[in-house]
Amino acid sequence: MKLGYGFTKVSCYLGFFVQAIVNNFLPILFIVFQKNYGLSYERLGRIIFINFAIQIFSDFATPKISEWIGYKLTAFLCQFSAAVGLFSLAILPNIISDTYTAIIISVVIYAFGSGIMEVVLSPIMELLPSKNKGAQMAFTHSFYCWGQTFTVLITTFLLKALGFLNWTIIPIIWGIIPFINSISFLFVPVINPTAENKKTGAKDLLKNKTFICFMVFMLCAGASEITMAQWASLFAQNALGLSKVVGDLLGPCAFAIFMGLGRIIFGSLSGKISVRKIFIINGILCFICYMMVGVCKLPVLALIACALCGFTVSLSWPGTYSMASAKFMSAGTLMFSILALCGDFGCSLGPWLLGITADNISFNAGFVVSAVFPLIMVITALFFVKEKDCKLDS
Repeated sequence: MKLGYGFTKVSCYLGFFVQAIVNNFLPILFIVFQKNYGLSYERLGRIIFINFAIQIFSDFATPKISEWIGYKLTAFLCQFSAAVGLFSLAILPNIISDTYTAIIISVVIYAFGSGIMEVVLSPIMELLPSKNKGAQMAFTHSFYCWGQTFTVLITTFLLKALGFLNWTIIPIIWGIIPFINSISFLFVPVINPTAENKKTGAKDLLKNKTFICFMVFMLCAGASEITMAQWASLFAQNALGLSKVVGDLLGPCAFAIFMGLGRIIFGSLSGKISVRKIFIINGILCFICYMMVGVCKLPVLALIACALCGFTVSLSWPGTYSMASAKFMSAGTLMFSILALCGDFGCSLGPWLLGITADNISFNAGFVVSAVFPLIMVITALFFVKEKDCKLDS
């Protein structure tokens, strides 16, 4: 039986779900690593930095990989790599005496796959027949949010049930999902880009002022999203004094839910709203959220700001992809690669910067410093991007 494109969409949805697992699973264990292995904030931040630094390498390599083996096998490779990395996270700490080294090796393996996911899954979806590309992209990326939500929920409750000493059981459970999805990509139909879709080169893109602005958007989007998502749990526990379960539910879990809702809402309004104005408004609100988390003395308000921050960053990543796709239709995988590279650089820089600030000043100060990223996005949208360049559909 020949499978239709609906199955391809489901595999891509699940692919973004998997990316959320590998990007958000480990930070839920930061409190475990602190108590079990005495890791500092900087070393924890370094794990996030390494994760996204490897993804930057993958972003750079994916166009060549996909050109060599095609989109189908590239999609298989990214999912399979994620599965191997998660399984390694369960096995290597029991083999290698230095647990931190074992964690880093596992992160490198699944981060390689995660970087490929960001570059290849979006163009696979973009090439599928669809009437509203902007809405489809926002809806597809919302599965990252639901993946993040379920990752936080299930990991938190499994950790409570199994105990801190048995944390290595959890990545085995999560690794099953990308393993199954890697097999599914071998059977679903995938459209490869034609020569006509790949006329614009890197030099042409990097000379274009609008594309450079989109690169800035991606860097700030990555930093704004991942910094809050990956530090919210530890912040809720260490800075606000909440329990592990409550901290996870009211921190990263609430953040992910609001981010997912934002992507669905913005997707449904595609073509009816000024994307440039939404970027400006959301950037200002995101700045306020970071400042509230950093300076607010009331835990309730800090947690509300953390959750609402998810809504304020929801459009930034998929919205930039859709705008770039509409304006630079002939750039193909290369465009997604460059944008993903910028986004992952922001994902590396933001959380690491917060970790360094937390070690040298305070946890709260780290969030204040991180507020610079949404501020840069607002300035870029206000003064360097025109309304006509911010269309979600060609």
